[in-house]
Formats: sequence, C-alpha cells, structure tokens
Amino acid sequence: MKGRILLVDDDPGIRFGFAKYLQKVGYAVDTAGTIEEGRHLLAERRSQVAILDMNLPDGNGLDWIPELRESHPEMPLIVITGLGDIPTAVEAMRRGADHFLTKPVDLAELDVFLQKGLELETLRRQQGVQRRLARRDEPFLGGAPAMNEALEAAKMAAASEAPVLLQGETGSGKGVLARWIHEQGPRPAAPFVEVNCSGLRGELLSSELFGHAKGAFTSAVADRQGLIEVADGGTLFLDEIGDMDSETQAQFLKVIEDKRFRRLGEVKVRTSEFRLLCATNRDIGREVEARRFRKDLLYRVNVLPITLPPLRERLEDLPGLVVHLLGALGAPPEPLPAAVMDLLGGYPWPGNVRELKNVLERALLLAQGGPLEPRHFPGLGPGGSTPSPSGLAGLKALERDHIREVVRQCGGDTLKAAGLLGISRATLYRKLKNQG
Repeated sequence: MKGRILLVDDDPGIRFGFAKYLQKVGYAVDTAGTIEEGRHLLAERRSQVAILDMNLPDGNGLDWIPELRESHPEMPLIVITGLGDIPTAVEAMRRGADHFLTKPVDLAELDVFLQKGLELETLRRQQGVQRRLARRDEPFLGGAPAMNEALEAAKMAAASEAPVLLQGETGSGKGVLARWIHEQGPRPAAPFVEVNCSGLRGELLSSELFGHAKGAFTSAVADRQGLIEVADGGTLFLDEIGDMDSETQAQFLKVIEDKRFRRLGEVKVRTSEFRLLCATNRDIGREVEARRFRKDLLYRVNVLPITLPPLRERLEDLPGLVVHLLGALGAPPEPLPAAVMDLLGGYPWPGNVRELKNVLERALLLAQGGPLEPRHFPGLGPGGSTPSPSGLAGLKALERDHIREVVRQCGGDTLKAAGLLGISRATLYRKLKNQG
C-alpha cells in the first residue's frame, strides 16, 4: 500500500471515481461528503494526505484548512477547485494548503501529486523528529554493571516492535526508560501515551483506555476518545499494569490480539496500531500464582522482559546521576563536594532515583542559591534516615525538618519563609503550631 488518503467531496460520483482509481493504483482511501464526516474519519485513523473540495454542504473547505493544519501539521493538503476559482485556490495555499488541482482532474496527474504529498509528509515527520530530539534532554542511563544488562535489552527493544515489560522498584526509572525506548525506536515522532493503571479502577480505567459514547454511564455527557485511539501509530505505555483489575485485563487482552476495540456503550469496532510498553513494581509471577493477574495476558506483554536494578545496586552511577539531575533542576551541573557525595553514597535510597531527585531539589531550596553542603541534606547523616515515600510518619518528620530549616535560614521571617515554601503565611503558622 502506497499510503492512506482522505478524500472530502460532496459529489458521490467524484468520490466513487477517485476512490476506485486510487485503490487500483495502490492507495487506501477514506471518503467523506462533508467536513464533519472528514473530522470523524481523521479521529478514527491517521491519513497521510487529504484531498479537499472547496464547496461542501456544511461549510467552505477554505475555512477548514487552518484547523487541519493545526491538528495535522505534517499532513499535505491538496485542494480541488473549478477553473473560475483560481484566486480561491491561491488563498487556500496562503492559509496552509500545499497544492491545488482544477476540475476536471487528470487522475494520473493526481497520482503524481499524491506521491509528492507522501514524500512531503515523510519529510515533515523527519523534521519534527529532529526538532524534538534537539530540544529534549537525554536521560542519564549510567554504565554500572548492574545496569548494563538492562540497557542491552532496552537497545534490542528499541529496534523491535515487540511488547516490553519493564520491572523494578518504585522510582527506579521505568518510565524514563520506556520513553527512551520509544524515542530510539522507528516511530519517535508519533504519540507516546502513558496510562497509570494504579490510579484508576474498573469502569474509570476502561473509559480512560477505550473511550466512551455519550450516555454510556452516568457521567458520560459526551463522546470521548480513549487513549488507545490517541496512541494509534505511536506507543502506549501502561505503567503499573500489575494493578490493573481483572475485568479490564480481559478487555485489554482482546485489544493486544487484534488491535480492535469498542468504546464503552458503542457497537462500532475501531482499530489502533500501537506499540505496547508496560511496567510494574510488583513480582508479576507471584501475581499470576495468586490469580490476580491473567497468565495469558502476561504471555503477551512479557515478550521482552527488562529488569531495572535499584539505585543501591548501582551506586557507581551516583556521581553522574547527581550532575544530570542538578542540571534538570536548573542548577549548575557540577560535581558536589566530597563530603556531600560521601553522605549520598552512604544512604540506601529506598525511593531510588525519584527520591534522589526530591532530596536534591529540597537541598537546592535550603541552600538558597549558595553551594550545597552536608547541612542541606537533613536525615542522611549517621543515625538519620530519610523516610520512604510510603511512610506517613517519616514524611511528616521530613516536612517538619524542612520547614524548620527554611524558617531558620530566613532568620525567623515567616512571611519570607512562607513564600519560599510556596504556602500561605496562615498555613505556615498552622503547621508550626501542629509541630510544636
């Protein structure tokens, strides 16, 4: 197949003739008689080139062009116009169309225009990739022995379209590595759509994934596109898939098998060609044994398994990781003093890279633009312990220490301290009172 074409024309005869010829020479063709029909088709599947008539029953194609150019910037637009409408065609190109043809259209000439359009679409996509790669920050993946095996597997995954299952502790960088695999793969400019399965359950998760029709349930006041549709042509990343409920697991299993699905409350079958990446912090084998995760679903998502080591098992990467995170936080990406690095290296990091980033961010706040010193890392010294994110008491202690240090740094000026903490003065007073 040469490519997928969207043809929007109100004349049934023109739609039939164009579609028959274009399908014969190797194109897939979607046809619409109105602007609204064209919008629906573009929402259902990606077209690479659009052929657009000017005068349509529900509006002028000229007015639709800016919307198309904004929502589908890479898609070439070919305008069809009558001989007397050349000024209109020129105006269409000024608004964003790429070519125009006059009626009656020579079909062989149209084929040439379409081939040029497909080349233009490819070029625009490549330029989009280059712009995206130029402005994004490369993640720090490290080179410790414990990480090398995961990186080799990630490189194989990037070169493949097979489903990947990333496993590791919370905060170990599964989401970062998933995006890296997507950006190093064959479709880096396509959407990267992330869904956290632990935050939603049952109907809410199904609606998020599959979308819903108006009236499908009480709060469904309008049609809604699901994230599976949004990921068409790109990557769908299911974070914490081990937390997905059994009913949604059964529904999603069918999607993996044939890439076909229905919105909730709708009988229409839709398709989405997405690449699947999954992650979990659970022991997924034990979840299967406990019958909380379907074995047949595991077989399909675990084609390429990758296990990320926790930060405590790759402390060789700590200096480089600290420099990288400081740069990402807007601080000078420079090595820290040896006393600070000794402090960081002696801590077990139960929250992994995510906890390290939070600790550095807090230290920068406490330092108020000055150099980082051991005193800016309360709780990391001998006998101290920074709490894991799941420990409520530990979090309260961390907050208490943080507030006290900021107030001390501000010389007791509660107005200034409240501003640095990002809270109101009244909230600061309340917290100080609660903390004694």
